Amino acid sequence: MLYGQKIEFKYKKMHSKQEDNGKNKLHHEIFSSDGLASKEKSILSKKKWFHCEICGKTFSRNNDLFKHVRVHTGEKPYPCEICGKNFSVNSSLFRHRRIHTGEKPYFCDICGKTFSQNIHLVRHKRIHTHEKPYQCEICGKSFSVDNSLSRHRRIHTGEKPYFCEICDKTFSQNGHLTRHRKMHAGVKSFSCKDCSKVFSRKSSLIEHRWIHINNKPYQCQICDKTFSHKNVLAFHERIHDEDKL
Repeated sequence: MLYGQKIEFKYKKMHSKQEDNGKNKLHHEIFSSDGLASKEKSILSKKKWFHCEICGKTFSRNNDLFKHVRVHTGEKPYPCEICGKNFSVNSSLFRHRRIHTGEKPYFCDICGKTFSQNIHLVRHKRIHTHEKPYQCEICGKSFSVDNSLSRHRRIHTGEKPYFCEICDKTFSQNGHLTRHRKMHAGVKSFSCKDCSKVFSRKSSLIEHRWIHINNKPYQCQICDKTFSHKNVLAFHERIHDEDKL
């Protein structure tokens, strides 16, 4: 026992698996001030830890270390027999197969929506609970998933890790790069059901459809005239700017 260490005695009444004349046995366990049983502390101190020689991360099981090393080596010994995609651990392959089978064993008990992975269900439930456990340490804005916080931080840092290999333009999000690449490829995946005009961006299609429904959400702050496109409003506002000259 360490000098000065406070020892607390806690007694737990436990039912023995074998009855002793119909009576319950009274057991006591000795706990240290941090609430950890002395016996458990002894087990932890004798426990063997496995260290990664590359990054220094430690594991309680050698098998976990073996799987972790593949992060550094890039080894992916588990291939999908359907699409050929490879994985570093068998459990990842098992979850991936559900993409092909359509299996969604996890369901939301609030709205009934189903998911292929439990983590997706956990994130989805935050929509109902409004839980946002991930908070930006700079501005205090909160998010329901950690990757949303990671993307948000780039607003403060100015980091743009995704770049176009054709024109070298950089982006803070991979989705923005994907949309940008379609401009170079001439891909226009979004078509208007009213006039069949096609667009490379969904936002452009939404703005275009306002013509058909006669929606003009952009209003001039000077003369109150409305427009269906933001760039048309910007062009119109120049008229007022010229009148001021």
